[in-house]
Amino acid sequence: MLFNELEKSFPAYYSAVDIDQIRSAYAFAEKAHEGQERLSGKPYITHCVAVAQILSDLRVPPVVISAALLHDTVEDNIEITIEDIKEKFGEEISKMVDGVTKLSNIPHVSKIGEQPDELANEEPSSTADISRSARKSRHKDLKTETLRKTLMAMGDDVRVVLIKLADRLHNMRTLNFMPDAKKTRIAQETMDIFAPLANRLGIWQIKWELEDLGFRYTSPDAYKEIAQKLSDRRSDREVEVTRIIKELEKFLKESQIESQISGRPKHIYSIYSKMLRKDKSFENVLDLRAVRLIVQDIPSCYAVLGIIHTHWRPIPNEFDDYIAAPKDNFYQSLHTAVIYSDGKPLEVQIRTSKMHHDAEYGIAAHWLYKEKGTQDDQYQQRVNWLRKLMEWRQDIQDSQEFVDGVKNDVFEARVYAFTPRGDIIDLSKGSTPIDFAYMVHTEVGHRCRGAKINGKLVSLNYQLKTGDQVEVLTAKRGGPSRDWLNTHLGLVNSQRTRAKIRQWFKKQDRDQNLTQGKVLLDREFHKLGISDFEIEDLIGAFDINSVEDFYVAIGCGDLSLRKIINHIHEIEEESEASLFPIKVSTPDRKDSKTVNVLGLKGILTNYAKCCNPVPGDDIVGYITRGRGATIHRKDCPNILRMKDKERIVKVSWGEAKRTFPVMVQIKAYDRQGLMGDISTVLGNENINMRDININFSKNLAIIKILLDVGDINQLSRILTIMESLPNVMQAYRLKPG
Repeated sequence: MLFNELEKSFPAYYSAVDIDQIRSAYAFAEKAHEGQERLSGKPYITHCVAVAQILSDLRVPPVVISAALLHDTVEDNIEITIEDIKEKFGEEISKMVDGVTKLSNIPHVSKIGEQPDELANEEPSSTADISRSARKSRHKDLKTETLRKTLMAMGDDVRVVLIKLADRLHNMRTLNFMPDAKKTRIAQETMDIFAPLANRLGIWQIKWELEDLGFRYTSPDAYKEIAQKLSDRRSDREVEVTRIIKELEKFLKESQIESQISGRPKHIYSIYSKMLRKDKSFENVLDLRAVRLIVQDIPSCYAVLGIIHTHWRPIPNEFDDYIAAPKDNFYQSLHTAVIYSDGKPLEVQIRTSKMHHDAEYGIAAHWLYKEKGTQDDQYQQRVNWLRKLMEWRQDIQDSQEFVDGVKNDVFEARVYAFTPRGDIIDLSKGSTPIDFAYMVHTEVGHRCRGAKINGKLVSLNYQLKTGDQVEVLTAKRGGPSRDWLNTHLGLVNSQRTRAKIRQWFKKQDRDQNLTQGKVLLDREFHKLGISDFEIEDLIGAFDINSVEDFYVAIGCGDLSLRKIINHIHEIEEESEASLFPIKVSTPDRKDSKTVNVLGLKGILTNYAKCCNPVPGDDIVGYITRGRGATIHRKDCPNILRMKDKERIVKVSWGEAKRTFPVMVQIKAYDRQGLMGDISTVLGNENINMRDININFSKNLAIIKILLDVGDINQLSRILTIMESLPNVMQAYRLKPG
């Protein structure tokens, strides 16, 4: 029986009453899912038990196991409600079940009429001719709103997210039964949301498995390539690691240091990430051979480090002290890499048993310590830290914006900058001086007008680096600029900052927001040459009741111009009346990053000067030492003579990039370097300049440029950036006639 197998894994501290409740939850779930099957053909209840098993291994409280068994009952059985769960199992369990239950519908006005749009997967009826893209968009809204619901629940009860992570982990283990398109989508979502979430909670054993499984389906060629290389060398590596462990044990015994030494398992995605991050080939990744030492206390960690560095030469820039300076998910350990006796690199991790448990179980280690009767002060620190990171969540109404904000503000790498007094400010990577100002204090953010980094004036779109000392220059009064909310300008990176700015504008006079909203929209439409759209046709798509409310939403920042342009672009694409009716007549140009290296997406590529390959040639890649892949023609004599065949990889030319001709006009006061700045903007966007005409009238320059652009979003972005250049008054699209 499934339950008997599950019961064997329960922690010793579960009481008989606890086990009876879990057994009751199992019986309820078994009945609720009776007759239901997974795509694998197995009874659905096997999934619920597998999720509970993953959580049992984390030693979570018994109520979490009960909630895990019940987590799909409301979603998959229309006769069962959250109230039924609450009545039978209590409020605590019902809240956790509710937190992970998918939403089935969001009340919403149809994008093309006033009929309510029902379930995202429902076929259009004769009375409500819902377009394919509208239904697809509604399905996406349901997914993101469900994710938003779960992430918001995390701030109130972290156990909800543990259930969700366990649910996702088992779904990833059985993903091969899904259709191919769904495999890729679910795997990408796992890489974007759930693996980083497990990392933030510090649960290493779930994080690495989610990453490897996600990588397997998002980049199958790279996964197979690395997995095969690991498999080919496993036996040799195991012999080497065994020899290394024996030698380490001998040295530590001589120093009377007790330790547990083991080989560290290799995780495919972490190897791939390191190959890309450090631009190294598989053979040169340092932790292909790695050992982990677990010692009794922190002084022993440093003593062991000294012994290792005494016997083997440390590799420069490969030492990290995460004990003195823990990672932002509270991870602690010493990492070092040395040249071992055989001349090959060896990576070593040194930690205490508590650090090891924290690394493996993360926030779930709290219950492990509770079981042993020890105090875990870090648990509340972790929970408070998560709540602080997501304190802005109530201010974001749009589900996609919320999820994007969580990805950026919670999951991205961190940057640590300093105030002039030496206080540390924790920010997401890519943060700007404005983000810094709002983290110091909301009023400081509102009145920010400039910044000095390490004593030098910088632009407000400067991206902060760890160690920067930031002095915010403020005005005595005033508020933020609406330009700060323009994503094209890169002035603000944090969703928390955007929420604070929007709050400020919402407090302003409604008439002022209405006027500003109309000005902003008219200016954007004029800039892009959009003239045939009625506002009344747009407001239904954004759940807004009137034209006035539509303008107010733009004025206070609740509705971004980017979202409006995206929607217009979708409508144009579906109706085949593109905003770019004429495609470039010359052959589609290749993207400058034209080579796809099979299984090594993102690796640096260079063209071999010996054979000078051009698009259309049959090509191969040669993995160099430290310089990425060099691209040769297949018939290149140097490649044909190459003895090191395993370093030759399959490559292909990238996909052709569709572009459209657009005439743009720029009005600016002439200055030295103006054309250089415009060229830089176009170069950064990889945009081809087909023709240019410049006229001068006194100090005024009228510049007309024919550009190849990919879509309306790219056009909007470059025009916005051009208008932000010094001395530029206007940059807009010229339409014929």
